[in-house]
Amino acid sequence: MEQELLSLLNPRKGHFRLESGYHGGMWLDLDPLFIVLRRIQPFVEMLAERLHRHNIEVVCGPLVGGAFLAQAIASLLDVEFYYAGRFVPAVRDAGTLYPVEYRLPGGVGRRVRDKTIAVVDDVISAGSAARGTLAALYSHGAKPVVLGALLVLGNQAEQYCLEHGIALEQIAQLPYDVWLPAECPLCASGGILEDMGAP
Repeated sequence: MEQELLSLLNPRKGHFRLESGYHGGMWLDLDPLFIVLRRIQPFVEMLAERLHRHNIEVVCGPLVGGAFLAQAIASLLDVEFYYAGRFVPAVRDAGTLYPVEYRLPGGVGRRVRDKTIAVVDDVISAGSAARGTLAALYSHGAKPVVLGALLVLGNQAEQYCLEHGIALEQIAQLPYDVWLPAECPLCASGGILEDMGAP
């Protein structure tokens, strides 16, 4: 299952600053994932089935890929769909974790209050986009009950869900290391850093 998903994601090894601020040694090209939906439709249907067990009223995802996935799942489950937009501070400290915010569009906040919600993203590693979307929903009185993804890298998403009392559903999971900038072995070895969280 993991290999089928990875074959669609064009994994690339290197030295990357993720949107979360953590450093990682692999980058997945998610942009082509939704160009031909039928290629990932079986995975989308599997995730929708797993999320359905949580009696959700809404599916919400961060722009861009998470929102495409959320819309596809909401359509399958015949529930409401919302998205959260990405807002990057004009000035970012390279050592700050989770500097990017996610916000619900105007007029949506009041509609999510007290609703049971699934937050989904295509791939989650350190979880910056998912965490930002969840924070936006919590701030509007929503009730997220489950976090879902096609692929989860590492164990940070699992830890977050345990701490916040929500379920985690994924189609596949792979080991993945992320490091604080000051503790990054790739920095220590002099590897060229690519900033993948830049606007």
